[in-house]
Amino acid sequence: MSIHFYNTLTKNKEEFHSIEKNKVRMYTCGPTVYNYFHIGNARSFIMSDIIRRYLEYRGYEVKYIMNITDVDDKIINKANESNKTTKEITDEYTQAFFDDINNLGIKRATINPKATEHIQEIIGLIKKLVDKGIAYQTEGSSDVYYSIEKFKGYGKLSGKNISDLIAGARVDVGEVKKNPLDFSLWKGMKPNEPFWESPWGKGRPSWHIECSAMAMKYLGETIDIHCGGNDLIFPHHENEIAQSEACNEKPFSNYWIHFGFLNLDNEKMSKSKGNIFTTRDILNKYSANVLKFYYLQTHYASPLNFTDEGLDGAKNGFERLQNSISELKRREKENKYGKIEIEINEYENRFIEAMDDDLNSPKAMSVLFDLVKQINLALQKEEGISEKTIKSVLSFFDRTFSGVFGLNVIETNFINIPDAVFSDVVSRKETFYKILDISFEELKRENICLLFDKLVEKRKEAKTNKNWKVADQIRDELKKSGILLEDKKDGSTIWKIE
Repeated sequence: MSIHFYNTLTKNKEEFHSIEKNKVRMYTCGPTVYNYFHIGNARSFIMSDIIRRYLEYRGYEVKYIMNITDVDDKIINKANESNKTTKEITDEYTQAFFDDINNLGIKRATINPKATEHIQEIIGLIKKLVDKGIAYQTEGSSDVYYSIEKFKGYGKLSGKNISDLIAGARVDVGEVKKNPLDFSLWKGMKPNEPFWESPWGKGRPSWHIECSAMAMKYLGETIDIHCGGNDLIFPHHENEIAQSEACNEKPFSNYWIHFGFLNLDNEKMSKSKGNIFTTRDILNKYSANVLKFYYLQTHYASPLNFTDEGLDGAKNGFERLQNSISELKRREKENKYGKIEIEINEYENRFIEAMDDDLNSPKAMSVLFDLVKQINLALQKEEGISEKTIKSVLSFFDRTFSGVFGLNVIETNFINIPDAVFSDVVSRKETFYKILDISFEELKRENICLLFDKLVEKRKEAKTNKNWKVADQIRDELKKSGILLEDKKDGSTIWKIE
């Protein structure tokens, strides 16, 4: 079996062949750090992470680059509005970005290069384009533009016709271009803006050139895979191709993978409609597991309609999955094994077949849930499930649900505690500490789940001793913070986010 991707560049589903055997060079456009990223960005970041994870699952060594755009018009405007420096803005939101991807359970990139730390590479790339006569400095300014007429392949990614684009092009006030479609590479210095010295005068890089320079520095002149949202196909990715291929006279990326648009209640997200939600907004209501579970039910390239009803359905589905796995973990822990055998090779082959087919996550998830259904049927039988089956199933789920999809189904993980729950528990920690007669020096996300587990054990002990007052107190105090205790038929108890 071999992996196939839909390649936006060729408009075909193609078999994947890496440049180097068993190694992949992969680039994803990262955030512009002037605000918290929204749920549409989250989908792109999550799906890029899953592509990287699946390639690793299939035995590839992936060098994964996701850039940080920390110089941009939006950043400058935010700084001016906030009466802060651009560095203060970018430092704040870069840290927020890393915090949020950690909370989403997204693996860190091999390198997260920042634009401001690669000014010399950017200037060097622009200089090559100027020397080749493909870019030009405008008269009387430090502005440098790319001449699209010098690149014959312009429009090959987006499928756009240059003549049609010129007819509808708009030239901003103050721009002096040879062609209205020519795009900026270097912007001359303006008051109250960051700047760097360059051969064309003081100024700063434009957005498109940053990605080309950083991708080529860390991955080479030709990379295997370039990912991003559909909204980046034109002009951003189209311009990346034009810059990079004109400079090196080689293909920039062999495979272009793009993620579908995300709508909110059947409407496109936009600032004017006021329907843009940050990932932090959603994680205050739902866990990272639920959000990712929701995204995985739709193919990455298809549009996705984001609704509360859909998230609630994903929440219920994920809880059913967790309950089944928790029962397997309990039986493993207590050495309660039986005779029923379930062969997982068939399921793993079907999972790989689905994912090899352009990362068909909905089909792959259905394969995994076919196995969950078999497990649940076996759990209801007196014969019990064999030790071999329990261990092989848990290992398989660890490799797939957790390893490929980044879902935390095997172990409780602090990253899935919403901010609102975490803050409430911290504010009332003395109450919990008093019940347990313990104290942590500082209550962090890393040990909050340990706190909940200890409270569950304390409640179990209280119930055994018929100390109903303490048992009820623990249940009620946890519920105040949004933690529900679910008592199972076998006498065990699990905790979960309300």
